[in-house]
Amino acid sequence: MPIDAALPFLPVRIAVLTVSDTRGLADDRSGDTLVARIADSGHVLADRVILRDDVDAIAAQLDRWIDDPAVDCIVTTGGTGVTGRDVTPEAVERVADKMIPGFGELFRWLSYAKIGTSTVQSRACACVARGTYVFALPGSTGAVKDGWDGILKDQLDSRHRPCNFVELMPRLTER
Repeated sequence: MPIDAALPFLPVRIAVLTVSDTRGLADDRSGDTLVARIADSGHVLADRVILRDDVDAIAAQLDRWIDDPAVDCIVTTGGTGVTGRDVTPEAVERVADKMIPGFGELFRWLSYAKIGTSTVQSRACACVARGTYVFALPGSTGAVKDGWDGILKDQLDSRHRPCNFVELMPRLTER
């Protein structure tokens, strides 16, 4: 998509949450991939946390970041599948003011080109919560690449045209 080089780039402060019962910081490849892409795009890593698949803990961490003025956006990786332990979408729904259904739809469309019908097992989702964007991606490095490279890289770039999420940030809490 087109980038308007005449416009200023506005870095976004992004918190990263990895949801996993088995990963730690030493082996969080999807989180590492996401953090590298955030830095390569010129954004700021506001914080990074790894939590187990626990809906209450995930929602509480999301709430902390949503209420933190140093965080503009949250990207999670993991916990979006269909098994009993996958509860990230439920945590996102708990904090959401407005869901962004097109995010999950577009993610699955992009993912379909790579993994075919297996993409229906993903419950990738996004919302606006008290003026903060929350994007939930699956836990594989491929899914993180698809979500960042195919959607978030452009939508979190203030120069992207015809429109982007960044230009809407000042208006997210208006009534």
